[in-house]
Amino acid sequence: MDTPVLEARAVQKHLRKAPRKVRLVADAVRGESVEKALKRLEFTNKASAEDVLKVIKSAAANLRDKFQEERFDNEDLYIKEIYVDEGVTLKRIQPAPQGRAHRINKRSCHITVLVAKRDQESVNE
Repeated sequence: MDTPVLEARAVQKHLRKAPRKVRLVADAVRGESVEKALKRLEFTNKASAEDVLKVIKSAAANLRDKFQEERFDNEDLYIKEIYVDEGVTLKRIQPAPQGRAHRINKRSCHITVLVAKRDQESVNE
Protein backbone atom coordinates (compact mmCIF):
# COMPACT_ATOMS: atom_id res chain seq x y z
CA MET A 1 0.00 0.00 0.00
CA ASP A 2 2.90 2.32 0.74
CA THR A 3 4.54 2.74 -2.65
CA PRO A 4 7.82 4.64 -2.63
CA VAL A 5 7.88 7.93 -4.50
CA LEU A 6 10.19 7.38 -7.45
CA GLU A 7 12.02 10.69 -7.50
CA ALA A 8 15.49 12.01 -6.73
CA ARG A 9 17.17 15.38 -6.81
CA ALA A 10 20.54 16.95 -7.48
CA VAL A 11 21.82 20.37 -6.45
CA GLN A 12 24.68 22.44 -7.87
CA LYS A 13 25.64 25.15 -5.41
CA HIS A 14 27.72 28.30 -5.82
CA LEU A 15 27.83 28.26 -9.61
CA ARG A 16 29.62 31.43 -10.71
CA LYS A 17 27.03 32.49 -13.26
CA ALA A 18 24.22 34.98 -12.89
CA PRO A 19 20.91 33.31 -11.97
CA ARG A 20 19.02 35.38 -14.53
CA LYS A 21 21.08 33.84 -17.35
CA VAL A 22 20.83 30.29 -16.01
CA ARG A 23 17.04 30.56 -15.61
CA LEU A 24 16.69 31.06 -19.37
CA VAL A 25 18.15 27.59 -19.93
CA ALA A 26 16.28 25.98 -17.02
CA ASP A 27 12.92 27.29 -18.27
CA ALA A 28 13.54 25.71 -21.68
CA VAL A 29 13.65 22.14 -20.29
CA ARG A 30 11.14 22.30 -17.42
CA GLY A 31 8.64 19.41 -17.54
CA GLU A 32 10.31 17.56 -20.42
CA SER A 33 11.57 13.99 -20.42
CA VAL A 34 15.21 13.62 -19.44
CA GLU A 35 16.16 12.25 -22.86
CA LYS A 36 14.57 15.18 -24.69
CA ALA A 37 16.07 17.70 -22.26
CA LEU A 38 19.59 16.28 -22.70
CA LYS A 39 19.29 16.50 -26.49
CA ARG A 40 17.96 20.05 -26.33
CA LEU A 41 20.69 21.24 -23.96
CA GLU A 42 23.39 19.63 -26.07
CA PHE A 43 22.56 22.03 -28.90
CA THR A 44 21.62 25.09 -26.84
CA ASN A 45 23.93 28.00 -27.55
CA LYS A 46 24.25 29.27 -23.96
CA ALA A 47 27.20 28.98 -21.59
CA SER A 48 25.05 27.71 -18.72
CA ALA A 49 23.54 24.87 -20.79
CA GLU A 50 26.50 22.64 -19.95
CA ASP A 51 26.02 23.22 -16.21
CA VAL A 52 22.28 22.50 -16.31
CA LEU A 53 22.98 19.38 -18.38
CA LYS A 54 25.42 18.12 -15.75
CA VAL A 55 22.89 18.60 -12.92
CA ILE A 56 20.12 16.79 -14.85
CA LYS A 57 22.44 13.84 -15.52
CA SER A 58 23.36 13.77 -11.84
CA ALA A 59 19.71 13.74 -10.74
CA ALA A 60 18.93 10.85 -13.12
CA ALA A 61 21.95 8.95 -11.78
CA ASN A 62 20.82 9.62 -8.20
CA LEU A 63 17.41 8.10 -9.02
CA ARG A 64 19.02 4.99 -10.50
CA ASP A 65 21.27 4.67 -7.45
CA LYS A 66 18.43 5.21 -4.98
CA PHE A 67 16.21 2.53 -6.55
CA GLN A 68 18.69 -0.06 -7.80
CA GLU A 69 16.11 -2.85 -7.99
CA GLU A 70 14.19 -1.02 -10.75
CA ARG A 71 15.30 -0.31 -14.30
CA PHE A 72 15.04 3.28 -15.54
CA ASP A 73 15.57 4.63 -19.04
CA ASN A 74 15.89 8.34 -19.73
CA GLU A 75 12.62 8.17 -21.69
CA ASP A 76 10.78 7.01 -18.53
CA LEU A 77 12.10 9.91 -16.44
CA TYR A 78 11.00 13.52 -16.58
CA ILE A 79 12.05 16.77 -14.96
CA LYS A 80 9.45 17.30 -12.26
CA GLU A 81 11.00 20.49 -10.89
CA ILE A 82 13.93 22.64 -11.91
CA TYR A 83 14.67 25.99 -10.38
CA VAL A 84 17.56 28.40 -10.03
CA ASP A 85 18.05 30.28 -6.77
CA GLU A 86 20.33 33.21 -6.12
CA GLY A 87 23.58 32.43 -4.34
CA VAL A 88 26.09 34.68 -2.64
CA THR A 89 27.13 37.87 -4.41
CA LEU A 90 30.77 38.89 -4.46
CA LYS A 91 31.02 42.67 -4.20
CA ARG A 92 33.93 44.27 -5.99
CA ILE A 93 34.97 47.89 -6.56
CA GLN A 94 35.84 49.44 -9.93
CA PRO A 95 37.74 52.75 -9.71
CA ALA A 96 35.89 55.57 -11.43
CA PRO A 97 36.81 59.15 -12.42
CA GLN A 98 37.23 61.91 -9.84
CA GLY A 99 37.95 59.57 -6.95
CA ARG A 100 34.67 57.76 -7.13
CA ALA A 101 34.14 54.01 -7.03
CA HIS A 102 31.57 51.93 -8.89
CA ARG A 103 30.37 48.68 -7.41
CA ILE A 104 30.52 45.46 -9.42
CA ASN A 105 28.32 42.55 -8.29
CA LYS A 106 29.63 39.12 -9.25
CA ARG A 107 26.58 36.91 -8.83
CA SER A 108 26.32 33.18 -8.25
CA CYS A 109 23.43 30.73 -8.24
CA HIS A 110 22.21 27.35 -7.04
CA ILE A 111 20.56 24.91 -9.52
CA THR A 112 18.13 22.31 -8.13
CA VAL A 113 16.67 19.53 -10.29
CA LEU A 114 14.03 17.01 -9.20
CA VAL A 115 13.65 14.01 -11.53
CA ALA A 116 10.77 11.52 -11.25
CA LYS A 117 9.46 8.46 -13.06
CA ARG A 118 6.55 9.23 -15.34
CA ASP A 119 3.30 7.45 -14.44
CA GLN A 120 1.87 5.07 -17.01
CA GLU A 121 -1.56 6.74 -16.77
CA SER A 122 -0.16 10.13 -17.76
CA VAL A 123 1.85 8.60 -20.64
CA ASN A 124 -1.23 7.01 -22.22
CA GLU A 125 -3.30 10.20 -22.14
